[in-house]
Amino acid sequence: MLKDPQKKYQPFQTINLTDRTWVNKTITAAPIWLSTDLRDGNQSLFDPMNGETKLKFFNELIRVGLKEIEVGFPAASDIDFKFVRHIIEENRIPDDVTPMVMTQAREDLIKKTVASLQGAKRAIVHIYNATAPAWREIVFGMSVEQVIALVKKQVQCLKDLTDQHPETEWILQYSPETFSATELEVALLACNTAIETWDAGPGRKIIINLPTTVENTTPNVFADRIEWMDRNLARRDAVVLSVHPHNDRGTGIATAELAILAGAQRIEGCLFGNGERCGNVDLVTLALNLYTQGIHPQLDFSNINKVAKIVEECTKLPIHPRHPYVGDLVFTAFSGSHQDAIKKGFAVQAGRELWQVPYLPIDPKDLGRTYESVIRVNSQSGKGGIAYLLERDYGIVIPRKLQVEFSAEVQRITDSSESEITSAELYQLFEKTYFHQATDESAAIAYQSHKTGESDIDGQQWIELSVSINGIASKLVGKGSGPIEAAVDALALPIEIIGYEERAIGSGANAKAIAIVEINHQDGYTKFGAGLDVNIVSASVKAIISAVNRLGV
Repeated sequence: MLKDPQKKYQPFQTINLTDRTWVNKTITAAPIWLSTDLRDGNQSLFDPMNGETKLKFFNELIRVGLKEIEVGFPAASDIDFKFVRHIIEENRIPDDVTPMVMTQAREDLIKKTVASLQGAKRAIVHIYNATAPAWREIVFGMSVEQVIALVKKQVQCLKDLTDQHPETEWILQYSPETFSATELEVALLACNTAIETWDAGPGRKIIINLPTTVENTTPNVFADRIEWMDRNLARRDAVVLSVHPHNDRGTGIATAELAILAGAQRIEGCLFGNGERCGNVDLVTLALNLYTQGIHPQLDFSNINKVAKIVEECTKLPIHPRHPYVGDLVFTAFSGSHQDAIKKGFAVQAGRELWQVPYLPIDPKDLGRTYESVIRVNSQSGKGGIAYLLERDYGIVIPRKLQVEFSAEVQRITDSSESEITSAELYQLFEKTYFHQATDESAAIAYQSHKTGESDIDGQQWIELSVSINGIASKLVGKGSGPIEAAVDALALPIEIIGYEERAIGSGANAKAIAIVEINHQDGYTKFGAGLDVNIVSASVKAIISAVNRLGV
């Protein structure tokens, strides 16, 4: 049993922001995106990426449309240093893409970081230091005054070094690491110190990045903190306000979205949420959340399967099958009621401009995915999903009452196997349950052939059925107003047809016809039968015999 949390954990205090405005805002445009897959994401892997793998990932980030990419921690890793040099010296960085590198607020590390970027057209140098009480007191043994002095000294160091290389456009990003647990006044003082020391102003921007280094509050509390900082930062016009959410509480997405409402202009994260502990915020989900609200994220995920494949290859981490928008099963419905609603949605969606299919917030085709796996059938499924698969993959449109009848047979099979049934297996079962019932030699009546004609006496149509009855070849003759009525007359059984449908499957010379009949026995019970043939009369006769055999008369 869990211990009493009140004796061990202190709740994080909210701030007194009674005039908050973010609650009344909506997101109207995409933020600036920064991918930290090659740095924060990479440092959390079992096997960090080598230079070749990082380059493959880097190229995919560019293809997707990322304009700011954190490419590594060159002062801490020789692989990262060489990678940064490689993409600069080999002109691998497009003119509209800005690389970012990270360094702790230490002079020796800053010098090596600047050296790694020599020759770059434009670069962001990300300096950070921890500011929260637990880190100040436990990890570093520093007072607030010492922390602020450190920020001033190291930002000045960076400024002096970069001023010596005017051929590069330098941008400082400063992060009060552990912002989410830092007193707001201390965080503000650290950020304003960086802003003033860098001498931010027109033409000399600074990025102030406020991380939820460890997520420790509900997203609304973080939003209040962002709005407070947004109001109080010095030289605000020269500041790009950025956030770097982590996912310790599982609310990284909400934290990022509310932070945008509260004034954040930029989001740092990893494509699929990789990162320390529970991960960084998931950029793909954030971007596609915007897309479903009619806002273009300015990132291209029209081939999401390719993106996912490259990320999985580079990180050696699988993407969860229920990952939003991307997982293998995220567009898959097993539930019967869900399948029925989706089937009806697809039926009316054609020709509509706005997407409106129940249970599918986004059109899978917009992401380069197909509808193949949208509906799959197992023991939880219903008639709607079964009917959808038969129609989509085999052109078989079955009436609602037949859906009910056949779904019971499917349920029996899936309950017995305790597994999913594929579309091909579903068709085979339909074939066995209906089509084969007319031609199976072991059935009570097995269809072989027929002849039809018109009587010269009364104008009625006649039919001669060649069948096998309990294994004995027989010929049955009947009359009626049409071949179907004549076939029923030939069988001479206490039955009547109460439902009949026919339609073509396919087109051209290879087209077939399917006939579906519902037959009522005089004792009051009914069964469906189905027949498939290139000739509609043959298909209809097979359907009648199928239903008769299924009735057991």
